Amino acid sequence: MTTKTMTQLPIPQFFDACRVGEVWRVPYQQRAAQARDWAKQYSLQPAAKDKTRICLMIIDAQNTFCISDFELFVGGRSGKGAIEDNVRLCEFIYRNLGVITEIAPTMDTHTSMQIFHAVFWVNDAGEHPTPMTMITLDEVQAGKWKVNPAIAYSLAKGNYMALQSFALHYTQRLSQDGKYPLTIWPYHSMLGGIGHALVSSVEEACFFHNLARSSQTNFEIKGGNPLTENYSVLRPEVLDDATGRPIAQKNTRFIQKLLEFDAVLIAGQAKSHCVAWTIDDLLTEIQAQDPKLAQKVYLLEDCTSPVVVPGVVDFTDQANAAFQRFADAGMQLVQSTQAMDTWVGITL
Repeated sequence: MTTKTMTQLPIPQFFDACRVGEVWRVPYQQRAAQARDWAKQYSLQPAAKDKTRICLMIIDAQNTFCISDFELFVGGRSGKGAIEDNVRLCEFIYRNLGVITEIAPTMDTHTSMQIFHAVFWVNDAGEHPTPMTMITLDEVQAGKWKVNPAIAYSLAKGNYMALQSFALHYTQRLSQDGKYPLTIWPYHSMLGGIGHALVSSVEEACFFHNLARSSQTNFEIKGGNPLTENYSVLRPEVLDDATGRPIAQKNTRFIQKLLEFDAVLIAGQAKSHCVAWTIDDLLTEIQAQDPKLAQKVYLLEDCTSPVVVPGVVDFTDQANAAFQRFADAGMQLVQSTQAMDTWVGITL
């Protein structure tokens, strides 16, 4: 089979672009049988035989970010960003099924009592901050926002002062490191909830690839530490407390695994936050090891959108500036609709 055929497989008839914005149950047994038939029909080899090893990292393509009536739908400026992105992403997976070695979806994973959720904070009136409130170092120093004493039982064995001290340290560290101010997000990606699940169409595409190529989908969980934000799957925002004691660590295992692939493709949500932060951390690791490795990272620009809340916040310009910085460092900005064998550096 020629390279051209391998990179232009047809899209299976069961894929329905009109349902990408909906939640439904994937018919696993049926898709498993179809995947086996698909592999036979198109002579797909097990991924272990790939000469060029390609990883598709899908960042947080979960219902909470990608379904319009869920908690943190990433609409972008079009208002339909994540849905349109996922249509293109699914089609990209199916078309390139024969050359994608492994798919690694990251899963934002939260519980209610975390530093970026409203219940963590109160003001003097006993009120919690509203979603999208940004809590600054100055506000914590001035006492405008304090840690909610009621959560000390669950998070600090009742030691409220330790939590309050950490909150000051945390906002100081974000400010020192040039990170976004602490943002209070709506409750989202809740472990055990529907919002935590992958978008049904994306899950179906990953499952189909898994069985058609005999390549286990590599789920990467992030965001469960209650004391730090975790936009990037590669490391939390803050790694230690005020005394220097570690509270979290880099995902060194996954970083190294990514860098062992011949090419890493990146898509997902949101371009301005979890996608940008993950890429930034990957670039930091690359520059510490070998800056030339940046050339094997491909950013699917038409499969990601920035956070935009009309009339409240718009991170489009920041997201675009970040992607330009990544490109300037050697990473490749590509479109999912382009044939992969036209991408510079990919030899199929």
